[in-house]
Amino acid sequence: QVQLVESGGGLVQAGGSVRLSCAASGRNFASYTMHWFRQAPGKEREFVAVITWISSTYYAEAVKGRFTISRDNAKNTVFLQMNSLKPEDTAIYYCAAGAYNSGSSYSFSGREVDYWGKGTLVTVSS
Repeated sequence: QVQLVESGGGLVQAGGSVRLSCAASGRNFASYTMHWFRQAPGKEREFVAVITWISSTYYAEAVKGRFTISRDNAKNTVFLQMNSLKPEDTAIYYCAAGAYNSGSSYSFSGREVDYWGKGTLVTVSS
């Protein structure tokens, strides 16, 4: 069993930066592929970024070049550095963990993850 707790959300002006953290409890954090998803008001959940258990990274087109995902296996934590924020980045950001045999596998839809955090709200004002 893995529990995920996100932190770091808040109110930020457009053009600003925020760093989200997701702390995981439980064993074998290093063996999990860690995702960030987001859900804006009135919209469906969408993929943001992922770092696999071999530390390969993938990003949604909307955030590529602005967001950076990283992990610290010694601290059981995954991060999402968000720069050049836009009002359309306003959403609840969720951390999710998945266990896959392949180091290049991940879940773009979110249907194939094993654990979810409760989310942290990021609001970007214009």
